[in-house]
Amino acid sequence: MKKTKVVVIGVGAVGSTTAYTLLLRSRMDELVLIDANAGKAVGDALDMNHGMPFLGHTKVWAGTYEDCKDADIVIITAGAAQKPGEPRLNLLKRNVAIYESIVTEVLKYNDDGILLIATNPVDIMSYFCWKKSGWPTNRVIGSGTLLDSARFRYLIGEKLQLDPRSVHAHIIGEHGDSELPVWSLANVAGSSIALSEEEKSDIFIHTRDAAYEIIEAKGATYYAIALALDRIVTAILCNESAVLNVSTLVENYHGLSDVYMGVPCVVDRQGVREVLDIKVTEEEKALLHRSAGKLKDLIETISV
Repeated sequence: MKKTKVVVIGVGAVGSTTAYTLLLRSRMDELVLIDANAGKAVGDALDMNHGMPFLGHTKVWAGTYEDCKDADIVIITAGAAQKPGEPRLNLLKRNVAIYESIVTEVLKYNDDGILLIATNPVDIMSYFCWKKSGWPTNRVIGSGTLLDSARFRYLIGEKLQLDPRSVHAHIIGEHGDSELPVWSLANVAGSSIALSEEEKSDIFIHTRDAAYEIIEAKGATYYAIALALDRIVTAILCNESAVLNVSTLVENYHGLSDVYMGVPCVVDRQGVREVLDIKVTEEEKALLHRSAGKLKDLIETISV
């Protein structure tokens, strides 16, 4: 039986936390850490290996791009950090330059894995990786609005005093300032959520601005996004056919095409198997078009 291998490129706060989360949950047989700062990758791998007597069989090492060979999933978390108060989209030009070299190196050694993108602005970086790689869109996936949707469900659960796992609600569009809540489909056990417009507005504002609040408080977000990436990896490696709000290329999605954004997708061993065409109101559709328009305008500013 083929061993499963996951590569994490970029072991800053997000990358190292993601790697550790995957390790704790024994998601793969082999875990490779790659970073421009080779010493950091070596240190993280050594630190994790010292915990093996408490964990199990996973082989962990600091590698090079050559180790991307035969990897099932290559997670890219490398990139410039988001500064306090800085919109995700301001990171665009800095991170495109970083990704240009990373994707070129990965492609030298791997042509049949799955690229999982976490670097912001994640929708545009995912689109860039798809174009740069030439791979099928199902195998180039962004973390999208999976974390935003989790924040949304958590805050609704807090308001209703319910376990957030029992709340079904979606954030779609850009992972960023123009994202939108699909209140029309939000439910608990099939029942619509009874909240005032003021309460809904407050929940969405705290969902949308959560990253800014965390970055202001401690400099970066990494625990929850690591769990979100772990969820995507699990859906892929375990062939779950799970519905997750990841970033993927949409084609004629409520009239939108040729843009990556977060929408509910069926995720399995082949990556994004299917994009679910959920029903939205006319108001939600207009907001989705506005979000996609913002992303398209920025895509046009980069060379792909």
